Amino acid sequence: MTGAMNSLLTSLRLQLKRSFDRIRNENLKRNALQAIPFWMASLVTGIFAVLYTKLFVAAEDLTTLIFNHHAWMLFILSPICFVFAWWLVQRYSPYARGSGIPQVMAAIQISTPKTTKIVDKLLGFRIIFIKVLSSLVMALGGGAIGREGPTIQIAASIYKIVYQLLPKWWPKIAKRNMMVTGAAAGLAAAFNTPLGGIVFAIEELTKTHFSYYKTAIFSSVIIAGLAAQALLGPYLYLGYPKLDGLSAYIFFGVALVAIIAGIAGAGMSKLILFIFAWKAKFKFTYHHILYVIGCALIMAFLAFFVNQDVLGSGKDIMQKTLFTSDKYVTWYTPLLRIGGPLVSFTTGAAGGIFAPALGAGASLGSLVASWFKVSDIDTNMLILSGMVGFLTGVTRSPFTSVILVLEMTDRHNVIFHLILAGMIASLVAILVDKHSLYDHLKVQYIKDLNTVEETELTEQVEKADNTE
Repeated sequence: MTGAMNSLLTSLRLQLKRSFDRIRNENLKRNALQAIPFWMASLVTGIFAVLYTKLFVAAEDLTTLIFNHHAWMLFILSPICFVFAWWLVQRYSPYARGSGIPQVMAAIQISTPKTTKIVDKLLGFRIIFIKVLSSLVMALGGGAIGREGPTIQIAASIYKIVYQLLPKWWPKIAKRNMMVTGAAAGLAAAFNTPLGGIVFAIEELTKTHFSYYKTAIFSSVIIAGLAAQALLGPYLYLGYPKLDGLSAYIFFGVALVAIIAGIAGAGMSKLILFIFAWKAKFKFTYHHILYVIGCALIMAFLAFFVNQDVLGSGKDIMQKTLFTSDKYVTWYTPLLRIGGPLVSFTTGAAGGIFAPALGAGASLGSLVASWFKVSDIDTNMLILSGMVGFLTGVTRSPFTSVILVLEMTDRHNVIFHLILAGMIASLVAILVDKHSLYDHLKVQYIKDLNTVEETELTEQVEKADNTE
């Protein structure tokens, strides 16, 4: 079977080469050949993002159905799902854990011809399979995780795989360009936010001048987005909240929410890093298993005895507070929406933190609005400000946060309000930690990879010495 597939690929490559050899214009030929891999990967990314979205939503809906009919079952379902999701990652692909964005950042930073084997541990076929499976199992167990970070690592893996399939005669394309573009396309397809994908690539991923990436990123984001829309339709991630007729003094509320949300986002990130450092001291596997079971039982306990809002990605909170008359959350909802992702993310299973961060920010904005009993329209503004502020506190990417929220809601008349929220949140978050959660995790992944590489090299040397 494998031999037949290789023969077919070889035949297709030769046929393609003959076709392009007939083109007389060398510049046209080179530009077309360099663009085709990005277009192919973009199309696959858009389709894959839609399928993953449908599976993820189905898993969350099934959890809600089970909870609504037999809430006690969560005490059985959550531990089983959490442990299985963690085991999948530990056993088959350790670098598929968590969000996936720090892994992409690490892969981009260390990518050289000499580090191909190391990058393969961060991006590839196995990563895609385990990432999807582990995150779906976590979602089924009620984990407060998102699919957006995983989609970015999956998309970067798809682009890297396409790069590896290119024949030797193909015009040279930088692997780093493929990975950066893949991440941007993944975010665009996950949220249906093309500008968000572009800004994310500029603000979070690229350390060189944007001119090296602009053509590939623009075309890839467009194709991935169109592929997703072809299957899902022209949708908004959230919808059209009412924001006409804001109060003149709402800027003060935006600033207050941004301060609270920025500190809270950075604080949650700090707690996550503290727990990871504590878990690194675990000496035995059963310590990790007990921790994962404990996290699952905490989630089940909070959902059963306190409020169901602790479960899932947090999108329900955003939609309820923005689009219904039930504008105000209870005082403890922000604690649930911060504690849920904190507990779920630190298990070591796959799952993102983008959507949970937005949900936590929305609950904070709603809570602050309830303090001052502002109008529904002003409440919507504070909710969006909280989303921008909290996500900025986690990622330290204020412009990405602003553009994402703008594109999710199609409310560009409040762009200055949201930029204010993003900038204030970015400034206050520094008081908690100078670096983002993603930066800390990226550094840790690179250290881990270097340690593993040194260990493997030492073992190979010792094996060779013993053989002699």
